Amino acid sequence: MSDTVIQACDLSKKYVISHERQAGYATLRETLVSSAARLGRRMARAFTSPTQLEADPSHEEIWALRDVSFDVKQGGRLGIIGRNGAGKSTLLKILSRITDPTAGRVVIRGRVASLLEVGTGFHPELTGRENIYLNGAILGMTRSEIKEKFDEIVAFSEVENFLDTPLKRYSSGMQVRLAFAVAAHLDPEILVVDEVLAVGDFAFQKKCLGKMRDVARGGRTVLFVSHDMGAINTLCERALLLHAGSVVTTGNTREVVARYLESADEVYSPLREAVQGCGELRLIATNAMQDGRPAKFLDCRRPFSIFIEYEVLRVVRNSRLFVMFRNAKGEIVFGTCDYDDPTEQALYRQPGRFLSSFTVPGRLLKTGPLYGTVGMDVRGERVVFGAADVIKIELYEPSADTHSERHQRDGAVAPLLQWTMTPVADRGDQSPQDPTLVESSSGADLARK
Repeated sequence: MSDTVIQACDLSKKYVISHERQAGYATLRETLVSSAARLGRRMARAFTSPTQLEADPSHEEIWALRDVSFDVKQGGRLGIIGRNGAGKSTLLKILSRITDPTAGRVVIRGRVASLLEVGTGFHPELTGRENIYLNGAILGMTRSEIKEKFDEIVAFSEVENFLDTPLKRYSSGMQVRLAFAVAAHLDPEILVVDEVLAVGDFAFQKKCLGKMRDVARGGRTVLFVSHDMGAINTLCERALLLHAGSVVTTGNTREVVARYLESADEVYSPLREAVQGCGELRLIATNAMQDGRPAKFLDCRRPFSIFIEYEVLRVVRNSRLFVMFRNAKGEIVFGTCDYDDPTEQALYRQPGRFLSSFTVPGRLLKTGPLYGTVGMDVRGERVVFGAADVIKIELYEPSADTHSERHQRDGAVAPLLQWTMTPVADRGDQSPQDPTLVESSSGADLARK
């Protein structure tokens, strides 16, 4: 179709992994024996039918992609999601013409700007200014076209003070800012962005998402890979889910994201290293539960529970077990402790193994990751111990919701509260100038009848 700018047909990509032991040095005898063995294997293959050949144990074939087919229309915003190793980056490299598929074909109509990893397409010895012109030339832009966009690129990247510094002196965050600014501002018909934006800080990530929305509104196409389901839901109208190199499903973003999160639930295993706290307490495991089963990805519309398993090693008096949650920006979202519950016998902990838990109500928190610090303190005296980020959960909203806009509100939480509206009875002769409603001209307190 004329408005289809990307058409992938049965894309497959195979990699061959060698398992031969790499020795530092080899003797002449070992070299001669190895060469003779390789020659013998080649001669054996020449006189053996393909069906009789055995797999070479020193090499392993890995299919990063298997028969992947999809299409993207002009101005479309496609999110590509899946677990690590699903084939997302390999797919983007094929679409960006960095690597060729082993089988299948892809038709791309338009100029592609790619941001796949830090420093892609940049030369470390060149300055930031020179790299802007280099990247523009790679994208097929003329020098005058690049010059016209130059000031916008510099302003967006926020590296104007380092323009004439070699790129090798830039931090990874500075390189990402400059690379994204070049890719997004040089008018590509297709913008391809991998998880690389995670290197930048939160403010810059938000800025990039806004720019990608502007790019899409301008009729250009965006392909976006991310593990941030909130960003995928915000930016993309369609999503493609990959698993083990194959397409699981494609369609409406919220439906595809919901399917991915439901299939990606992970059960927390016990902590690899028990954290000791002055010999008084040992943290064993943490877990999140929703609908009666362990999960890492939680529907923020429904309540969920946090479980903490620990061992008290000796008597601890007047103690509190607490959890403090922070979001991806490092802001404290909320904290809680078992002292809040008057039924919890937290004042005098006897030695033994215990399981404590609490429940978080639904429609309170925003979508996105939460990181929980677990600790214990003695009120007003000391901290017994603390273990940062031992609870890691991801909150999501699995489908369109009439209250989904609450996630865009300011603040660390976005509770869905019960509001009421009651008609006010007519007060007769009472007017806005009634002395009970306005401040007196003398500036005194509100006048009283």
